[in-house]
Amino acid sequence: MFDVSDLNPEESELSWLSYTPTHDSDVKAQGAWPSPLHHGVWGQSRALNPIDIDRAPRIQFRFLANGHQHHPLANRMEITSLNSLKQPSLCKDGEECQENGILQKGVPTPGDKKESGQASNGYSVVLSLSAGDDTPHSIPAATTALVGAFLIPYTIMAIFGGIPLFYMELALGQYHRNGCISVWRKICPIFKGIGYTTCIIALYTAFYYNTIMAWALYYLISSFTAQLPWTNCKNSWNTANCTNYFSEDNITWTLHSTSPAEEFYTRHILQIHRSTGLEDLGSISWQLVLCILPIFAVIYFSIWKGVKTSGKVVWVTATFPYIVLVVLLVRGATLPGAWRGVLFYLKPNWQKLLETEVWVAAASQIFFSLGPGFGVLLAFASYNKFNNNCYQDALVTSAVNCMTSLLSGFVIFTVLGYMAEMRKEDVSEVAKDAGPTLLFIAYAEAIANMPASTFFAIIFFLMLITLGLDSTFAGLEAVVTGVLDEFPHIWSKRRELFVLGVVITCFFGSLATLTFGGAYVVKLLEEYATGPAVLTVALLEAIAVFWFYGITQFCSEVKDMLGFSPGWFWRICWVAISPLFLLFVICSFLMSPPQLRLFQYNYPHWSIILGYCIGTSSFICIPIYMTYRLIITPGTLMERIIRSITPEKPRETPCGDIHLNAA
Repeated sequence: MFDVSDLNPEESELSWLSYTPTHDSDVKAQGAWPSPLHHGVWGQSRALNPIDIDRAPRIQFRFLANGHQHHPLANRMEITSLNSLKQPSLCKDGEECQENGILQKGVPTPGDKKESGQASNGYSVVLSLSAGDDTPHSIPAATTALVGAFLIPYTIMAIFGGIPLFYMELALGQYHRNGCISVWRKICPIFKGIGYTTCIIALYTAFYYNTIMAWALYYLISSFTAQLPWTNCKNSWNTANCTNYFSEDNITWTLHSTSPAEEFYTRHILQIHRSTGLEDLGSISWQLVLCILPIFAVIYFSIWKGVKTSGKVVWVTATFPYIVLVVLLVRGATLPGAWRGVLFYLKPNWQKLLETEVWVAAASQIFFSLGPGFGVLLAFASYNKFNNNCYQDALVTSAVNCMTSLLSGFVIFTVLGYMAEMRKEDVSEVAKDAGPTLLFIAYAEAIANMPASTFFAIIFFLMLITLGLDSTFAGLEAVVTGVLDEFPHIWSKRRELFVLGVVITCFFGSLATLTFGGAYVVKLLEEYATGPAVLTVALLEAIAVFWFYGITQFCSEVKDMLGFSPGWFWRICWVAISPLFLLFVICSFLMSPPQLRLFQYNYPHWSIILGYCIGTSSFICIPIYMTYRLIITPGTLMERIIRSITPEKPRETPCGDIHLNAA
């Protein structure tokens, strides 16, 4: 071993140095490459240039971490003699072996160098779209909630809860360059079960989220007609209660009346009348199976190559919904009665501020729309450049999220005001529905009775599909990135195969939601499988990072990346305010679990127990891994605990041809 000064002047130029990224994880290494001059590694040599690197032969490095134990570069570097590199390596690609007493990994074929840029672009677009889209039925969920005084708790929860944790996950992913599983080795290993929990939650979400997209695709296909099929009561699925109050005849709306749009949704799309409830879901709807298959096909071919492909696809799927929202807003504002919906949307109801449910709903909405706890932020931020301004990303993306929700509110409530005008009812009666019911019944019905209804129906349901695809891309990419980063020796060269396995698993997991009673399963999974578990994950993340890993250490890492340390506002939120908000929401949910009702069906009491079991099935990974970690760690109980909460110092961390030796 010798120092750079031992080389002759010609050899000391960096043109003979090479760094070869490998697969998706290499994008992270490439983007993470900070200038060694910042750490005094090269002395008088110039900063490492990726162009010079690509043109030159390879050389193998080992870095000794005398400084920051997790920094991608260390303060001291030892360079293996060039002569020693002439011996052929006995390590096969992707396999670990011992060579010269050093644990090494074979280097796979270099990946696409442009992927780093694609990742960065795709990451920004995905986040900007997932403003208001990480939670199912985000537009109706956001808009029906953001009424009146709800804007106040929503804003408070965003400032003191959602945005700080959003910033935290971006910084963690960008600094440590790992997905939601392996990142915990560098933070607090005993909490590694959080990563597995995150992956299971993402799969549960995919089980029912894609079914909603299948409903939207069914609507989209049905919209290619001169007259939309949910505009009249003359179809085979209609009943005697079907009442078209948009017709020119004198129609009386009664308690038993159902609109053509409601019967199209419940009796034709869902066929829910053929199921008695969770006790008897009925058979699988082959129409919905045919609709969900192309959705999974699009998902697979969009993420099978990583951010290189999804980053390109998302440019279309991210921008298109905003164009449609503006078009629908302009159209809705010109409808008779639109002002009634806007007034209802903005008029505050101060009494609601005294209700716990409003604050719980506000916290849930902001956390699910921003996405901390889902693993998505960690995954995409891990592809960012090391010095990317994640602080600016957090603020801008959060602002886009809130503005998108606000814009969506105007889009929805202008149309609801129009419907209230046509029904001669209060807006509150029309807007009482939420979730898919609002989208597929109320809004679809309003569109059907507009001029050029076919055009607006097509772009509306196409928008819903693109919104859903973006969320699915992000959620499954979190799973794929997490697993590939944790088991690179198994899956680094088999990403396409692993993604195929994930997509097939999601398809079979969706079968229960494709039955005639599948809508009941969708609502159960939505309320119990993701909600409380994600909030618990976010709470434990904050505790692990800021109480165990240390707020000082975390802020030091942020300063390494950005050049400045987070202020006192962020520190107080991270240490106390955000965890307290999350604890409040979780306790409120556990003390008064939601009583589920869908259409005329009241969920049985045992469904609450079933929901808790589903939610626990993902969260149980955390205590199981904690127990496993303590068992396999040698030493006394106290020594095991200390070692389990101390960041790991791997003897050799491979990074392409570069090996980081954290001694």
